Amino acid sequence: MNTLVLWDIDLTLIDARGLGHTWYRTALEAVTGLELVHVPSFPGRTERAITLELLALHDVEPTDEMVDRLHEELVAVATREAHLLPTHGHALPGAAEVLAALAAEEDVVQSLVTGNLVEVARFKLAAFGLDTHLDFEIGGYGTVSEHRPELVLEAVRLANAKHGKEFSAVVIGDTPHDVDAALHHGALAIGVATGRSSVRELEDAGAHVVLKDLSDTSAVLSAILRR
Repeated sequence: MNTLVLWDIDLTLIDARGLGHTWYRTALEAVTGLELVHVPSFPGRTERAITLELLALHDVEPTDEMVDRLHEELVAVATREAHLLPTHGHALPGAAEVLAALAAEEDVVQSLVTGNLVEVARFKLAAFGLDTHLDFEIGGYGTVSEHRPELVLEAVRLANAKHGKEFSAVVIGDTPHDVDAALHHGALAIGVATGRSSVRELEDAGAHVVLKDLSDTSAVLSAILRR
């Protein structure tokens, strides 16, 4: 069986809490001249969804042009401040080991389904040496849609097209949004309780498997590969 493992980033593979709000504050002021007063909910949401809400909350018309400008500025801010990541965050326990172990498995491809912009995703993972085993070309990113299930669909489509074969998808994340996105497309949903959602909340969302964290490599591989 060809398995496509689709990872969430924030609070699944890494913890860099706080920087996202800071980057949005800087980007909003640069693009609109406005101070960040109202902060949208971030966990499990796509960059497009967050941006649309952010602009609306600050009485800025959320046109496609304005969304694009804000995203361009977010990338610029992240580029300037990527060096801060290693001192303002850390890889979560077991993340590096699981990524490496899956890379050694035949018929397994790893990519991302993340609300982040692809450029920001690269910065965040490279800062902690977690980018090596992931194919960034076939991921589902936050510009695709405000609806997270569409990111899974895009990632599977890109993977099938690139490799010329059908993949069975596994989505791994720390929020009910990740679980819902997986279930929406019949993918295996694995919840990891390293974020703000508890084991019970992830189970109630319908996750097929819920892990406390990624520290037990064998248990994580068993859940992903169903063996």
